[in-house]
Amino acid sequence: MFMAFMVKKKISGKDYYYLNENKRVEGKVKTKTLAYLGKTEKEAKKKMKEIIEEGNKKEEKKKEEVVLTKEKITIDDLANFCKAKGFVFRSSDIYGGFAGFWDFGPLGVELFNNIKNEWWNYFVRSKENVVGIEGSIISNPRIWEASGHLENFSDIAVICKKCKKSTKIDKSELGKVKCEFCGGEYESQGDFNLMFKTNVGATIPLESYLRGETAQGMFTNFKLVHQTSRMQLPFGIAQMGRCFRNEIAPRDFLFRSREFHIGEIEFFLNPDEKKCSLLTKEHLDIKVRLLDAETQEKNSEELKETTIGKMLKENRLEEWHAYWLAEQILWFNSLNLREIKIREHKKDELSHYSSATFDIDYEYPFGSREVAGNANRGQFDLKQHEKASRQNLEVFDEPSGSKVLPKVIEPTFGMERILLALLVKAYSKNSKGEIVLQLPRKIAPVKAAIFPIVKKSEFEEISKMVFKDLKKDFNVVYDSGGSIGRRYARNDEIGTPFCITIDGDSIKGKDATIRDRDTTKQVRVKVQDLKETIRKLINEEIDLFK
Repeated sequence: MFMAFMVKKKISGKDYYYLNENKRVEGKVKTKTLAYLGKTEKEAKKKMKEIIEEGNKKEEKKKEEVVLTKEKITIDDLANFCKAKGFVFRSSDIYGGFAGFWDFGPLGVELFNNIKNEWWNYFVRSKENVVGIEGSIISNPRIWEASGHLENFSDIAVICKKCKKSTKIDKSELGKVKCEFCGGEYESQGDFNLMFKTNVGATIPLESYLRGETAQGMFTNFKLVHQTSRMQLPFGIAQMGRCFRNEIAPRDFLFRSREFHIGEIEFFLNPDEKKCSLLTKEHLDIKVRLLDAETQEKNSEELKETTIGKMLKENRLEEWHAYWLAEQILWFNSLNLREIKIREHKKDELSHYSSATFDIDYEYPFGSREVAGNANRGQFDLKQHEKASRQNLEVFDEPSGSKVLPKVIEPTFGMERILLALLVKAYSKNSKGEIVLQLPRKIAPVKAAIFPIVKKSEFEEISKMVFKDLKKDFNVVYDSGGSIGRRYARNDEIGTPFCITIDGDSIKGKDATIRDRDTTKQVRVKVQDLKETIRKLINEEIDLFK
């Protein structure tokens, strides 16, 4: 939009009106006079309107369709971008960092909280059969002994004989995989348990552990939750929180770190229950790019186009397992992460307690890696805790009229990995080579930026009023520094979906322009309607920029 404003100058006691425009030249904002408008305010306003309308027409003719290009970026460049813009910093950065630990900056914490809230709203608040808990990070060490973490929660540390870089591999990969950096052979350095040790108590310290996953707190609290929430089988317990793993070789920015967040659901049901009452045609018809076990056995990574329904007919999973895998895919779709693929675990890599496990993978700059998973854990965990605690964990199942020890379906999510996938997907550039972060509106850290066209009291007064009103409901920013174009660019690169400008027409018309990040199109909206309009735009209830 052609942006200009009227100024009045008094020369020799007489009023003269001019049309001015602010532009950034060599890093400095300079004012340029575009036209003389006349000696009276009425005449000046009429002429200004004609000039602006003509200018808008010319700009529309010159304007080409906005094309945003998805930009490939290395994981190191993405980490540098996140640091520069205030998304993610190295923990203890002034001391050179601390491998495997990260801090979220002002924009990062907003983005991460929005992702976590979306997860919680979808998987807990919108479900009638799921409740949430918040377990402690440190718990009785007997839990980790019963769960098998102290004995089996380990990786093999290896060093490449050729390039000498260290990493970790699974036991099943020993002797089968080559160095990912140079193709050399690995030399085993032995098993290393991933649990973080700590001491509890001052005088007689008891060795304990920081939790390596959120799941165990849901298993140990299962019966209490069943009793106090009055939930009947089948039902789920959800938890999201910090977990800790003493990784041998943390790498790839947020992907493999030593402190991270897991979002997890343990869904409990009668072990004899075969039918899922919630499985709909929508679930069954979901299209899936599947890397099945048979294809992997042939040393191939060819993906097969299939559906959840076909996977069910092929007996790759049970109905409740299919339902939860479908729900995970639907949630990823809601975040516009549609490029995911499903990898079926081969028999030799299945955990001893699992009858079927699937990874949900995303194509990161360093390759296709797991962002979420889904396992049929059977009765293993409850049986282990029943045996170790000597407590009966059976519950009454109303449909069967008997007491049962439930089996468990476990959808799990790496929350930082989801954030990383969203940043990779969003990173784009416009025709000028400027970064545009195309984050989904509902998770963008800043929802709108409010600008006065120039730093003049009449524009700033309305802008600050709009800012204060929107701030009550949304995370918004006020920006009056630099040209309008520079302010647009600043907000495009951090993912702000909307920019609201108070311009020359706003004072009389009591309205403002809303600019869309992805199309750069603008519409005028009454100031009194801005809050409701922004809310509807964020929730995609309306589209004003077609």
